[in-house]
Amino acid sequence: MLAFAGTKLRKLSLAVRCFLAILRTGRLDGGLAAELGLEEPAPRRPAPIERERTERAAEGALRILGLLQREGRLVDFLMEDISAYPDDQVGAAVRDVHRECAAALRRCLRLVPVIDGVEGTYVRLGSAGEAEVRFLGNVPLGARPEGGILRHKGWRAASIELPPATGEDPTLLAPAEVEVE
Repeated sequence: MLAFAGTKLRKLSLAVRCFLAILRTGRLDGGLAAELGLEEPAPRRPAPIERERTERAAEGALRILGLLQREGRLVDFLMEDISAYPDDQVGAAVRDVHRECAAALRRCLRLVPVIDGVEGTYVRLGSAGEAEVRFLGNVPLGARPEGGILRHKGWRAASIELPPATGEDPTLLAPAEVEVE
């Protein structure tokens, strides 16, 4: 009877120690995990290849955004509050930003439409993949429509040729400009 009570007391003691450890640190330490017969899971880290791919994608996106800023001042335009300016002044600014940014995009990306059709006309979807088409309007549940009115062609990058990285801070889209008098 005494051995039975001692076993129960040890289990209760272990349970209380586990509870307090989780409450205090959010996890069991190695000693408690070993007492329970558990192995502590290794900390979950992204696979090096996955992390590298994510970092490269982010750096590429920042390089394109930096290019659009340098060539067409796109970030300046988007970050400025234009609500106080009259429409004709905004329109004049947009024309310049549009021309310069479009030229910069054409230099580094070859863009092609996802569906090469005339917007506003009926198109059959054919072999277009699920991610390539977003359905609008009265979409039937559980069935893929055969076609519909093309509202936007969509865009796909057929090729990408970014200028080489300069080795500078990739998060620096545009340096501050200070005029010295």
